[in-house]
Order: sequence, then structure tokens, then C-alpha cells
Amino acid sequence: MSMKFPIERFRKAATPLYYYDMELLQQTLDKIKGSVSRYGFNVHYAMKANANPAILRRISEAGFGADTVSGGEIAAAINAGFKAEDIVFAGVGKTDGEILLGLREGIGCFNVESAQELEIIEQLALEERKVARVALRINPNIDAHTHHYITTGLEENKFGLDISVVPQMIQKCMQSKALSFVGLHFHIGSQITTLEPYRMLCERINAIQNDLEQQGMTSIKSINVGGGLGVDYDDPDKHPIADFDPYFALFHNHLKLRDGQQLHFELGRAVVAQCGSLITRVIYVKEGIGKRFAIVDAGMTDLIRPALYQAHHKIENLTGAGRELRQYDVVGPICESSDVFGHDEMLPEVHRGDLIALRSAGAYGEVMASRYNLRSLPGCIAE
Repeated sequence: MSMKFPIERFRKAATPLYYYDMELLQQTLDKIKGSVSRYGFNVHYAMKANANPAILRRISEAGFGADTVSGGEIAAAINAGFKAEDIVFAGVGKTDGEILLGLREGIGCFNVESAQELEIIEQLALEERKVARVALRINPNIDAHTHHYITTGLEENKFGLDISVVPQMIQKCMQSKALSFVGLHFHIGSQITTLEPYRMLCERINAIQNDLEQQGMTSIKSINVGGGLGVDYDDPDKHPIADFDPYFALFHNHLKLRDGQQLHFELGRAVVAQCGSLITRVIYVKEGIGKRFAIVDAGMTDLIRPALYQAHHKIENLTGAGRELRQYDVVGPICESSDVFGHDEMLPEVHRGDLIALRSAGAYGEVMASRYNLRSLPGCIAE
């Protein structure tokens, strides 16, 4: 399946811009729904991946919940039509104002990451005369073998609670008039491309549940295993939709849920990455000493992943069909040496004005754009 781009629309539009293939997004949502329906699992969309209003509306219409990490994301989720009771709120640094927003909107769950956070949520809930539903995020100390910036499940990471403090925190919830303990939350990282870390997570959760039950704690209504399923950045046309079937089947086969226990997922990248591309226009072709540069009007301000994570997105010359292949470094205009999208890229000969697509940019692209160098934010076409 090769993505079809509305090139004539791009020619008339100002660049850089994000293009979202809404048909591919819908196919991805349908695939996820079909996969989880076999098991009765629940999926929350991780909004940090992409908060474009058109994307959010389509995902909310599909009946997914929302995984949020800020008050702004809670507000955007509600504005996009997500049900408050299907919104979960995670993050190590929730402010009082954000907690109050979640309480007043009646969100489904706060994923708690420290003992002091639990105390503040209880205090604010008492003041508001509300009951806060909370899950405790446990750090399982599992290495997901991904980039060190996006691993979250090791003891050295800032996320989650050590298992040793969890029993007393559960007891605190059960004794409080303002807290309702609903379950346990886990998340081990992002862009995970093998299933082995998830199998290890299942074994770890099974052991934790057994241990807690031996301590008399049996009222765990839900298990939330986070997300992190990776996508194919090298060949998005070969794998336009992530392989969801074995992913969900693994949890069905290896995680020992108790009777009536619900399983929740928080998928972001795997939902939206492949439906998005950053479209940019060639400004100049520069002949260097031993290098040829295609200088484009998009920069790290529009797509920061290559500069921040040393990530690579497939690069295509949309308007170079039939030309001889030549080698280029594809670079942006930002006054930073890290503003590079690709080294030694083989592309159909590049001319000034050509349209270039940076593929698989639907996740952690537009949502991370900035105005560094006082540049304008990228535009958007979603169809």
C-alpha cells in the first residue's frame, strides 16, 4: 500500500505543512477495534503523540478513551468529544490546577506517580467534595531496549513508584473518603519493536498481583499496561498499519487477569504515526566539498525527532519522478548544526521548488513544533 499524496494541493499551499491521510487513520482505528474486540480490552489514545483537532475528533468518534498528561490535553480531549469517564491523567508533575480540572470534569482516573502526589490529590478532592479515582503507576524495572530518552520503566527513570511503597499507598486509598483505588498502571517505553519486553511485563505484573493478593489486597479492578508499540519508519508503505494482532494476543495469552478485571492500553505512536507526513519545499540545492545539500523550508522546529532522538524518517521527492538518483544531505534552515533530516539520502535529482515528504511524521511531529528562530508553525491538510 503506497500513500497517495494530493501533490497539486501541495503545489498551491504554503510549506512546510503536515498532511494527514484520514483514510489510513480510519483503517488503523478499525484494525485496533477489531483486534481488541476479541478480548474485551480498552484502548486510550495517548494524546501526546498528536493533538491535532481533526485527529482527535476522528479518534473520539471511534469510541476510544484518552490518555492525557496535562490540563491542556484534558481540555482538548473533552472539546474533541472524548467522554470524561474515559480520560486518564498521567505524569510525574501534575499541578494543583490540573488536578482540580480533572476532579471538576470527573475524569476516569489519575495515574499516580508519587506518595506526595497522592496526598495532594486527596487534599484537593476533600476540598472539592469529590472522590478521585486513582491508579498507582508502578515502575517494573524492565529495559524496553529503545532510545534512552523514551524508555520509562527502569529504576533510573523519573516515572512510577517502587513496588515496596505500593501496599501502603493502596491502604491509604482504601481508608480515604476522597480516594477510590481502581488499579495498577505500567508503561515501559516507546517505539518498542519486539514483543519480548511486553512478555516480561506480563510476568512482572503477574508476580506483583500474586504478591499483593498474599497481602490481602484483592480489589484491583483494572490493569493499565501503557503503550509503546513501535512502527516501521524505514518502509511505511510496506507496513502502513502496525501489527496489532500479535501485540494484543500476547497480553491475552500471558497476562493472568483476575475475574472481572479490565485491561487498558494507552496507544499513541502506533495509532497516528503512519498517517502523517511533513511536506516541505526545496529552497536551494547547494554543492559543497564532497557533499550535496538539499536545503528545505522545514526544520527541526517542525519535526524535532531527528535532532532530538537521532531518528530517521523516510524521505521522498514527490515531484522528482523519472529523474536519475543522486545523493544528498537533506537539511533545514535553522541556525543549528543538528537541523538535519537525513545524510547521504538517495533521491531523484532534486531541483529548487521540489516537494519533499518526510514520512511517518504523524506522531511527535506537529505536536512538538516550536517557534524557535521566530518561525511560523507548520500548516495542515487533513483529508
